[in-house]
Amino acid sequence: MLSNPDIPLLLLIALAGFYAGTQNTLAGGGSFITFPTLLLAGLDPLSANITSTIALFPNQITSALSGRKLAGGVGALSLGKLLGLSVVGGLVGAVLLLNTPVTFFARLVPWLVLFATTIFAWGSFRKKPLHAVNSIPVPLLALVQFLIGVYGGYFGGGIGFLMLATLTIAGLQVRMATATKNVLAMGMNASAVVLFAFSSHVDWLAALALSLGGIGGGFAGNWLLHRLPEKIMRGFVVLVGIALTVWLFLR
Repeated sequence: MLSNPDIPLLLLIALAGFYAGTQNTLAGGGSFITFPTLLLAGLDPLSANITSTIALFPNQITSALSGRKLAGGVGALSLGKLLGLSVVGGLVGAVLLLNTPVTFFARLVPWLVLFATTIFAWGSFRKKPLHAVNSIPVPLLALVQFLIGVYGGYFGGGIGFLMLATLTIAGLQVRMATATKNVLAMGMNASAVVLFAFSSHVDWLAALALSLGGIGGGFAGNWLLHRLPEKIMRGFVVLVGIALTVWLFLR
């Protein structure tokens, strides 16, 4: 795309970024929009995944910073320790991804999208706990957060809901857990982005279009936050995930 810019296509990618930024602000799941858009634009699955991760990172930074005062640790696991586990896990996942052959990743992607769609649907519509439960031992929580980091660096679909479920079960109230998972998601993707930035799989023009659209979508999402039912946005993403899963298995 860098060698032969297609302005209408770049505008379409920016529009997808705008929707993804809005979606992330309201409900999460923006990668379910950007990933298939990049596939349709002609990128292979590996390049689409890496380019999408880089493009959505600025949106994650703003989400993490806006709620940083509410974020916190769980028992003996401070926020700093959870962040460290996330960063290391993200780094491991990114290294695994960069060493995955394109053909193998293309065969793996339908299963990853199916898993991510299932997690997103479960996280969107499950009954949220009213009170802290604190039922995960600290060593197990540390391991789970590290593994989520690895998955986040490798693919990342549904990581927000995986962390939100884990943190609430571990004892955090939903509001604090939401702010904490935003900080941890930024950490695991930061380590991945540092590696991806030097990868030949990044389409920087597409990433720029997505990123600019995503920034605009963030502002739109804040405006719509109290005007649009969240479940409508979540339901649309689940439908996109199902359609994308079927398409990927059939293509």
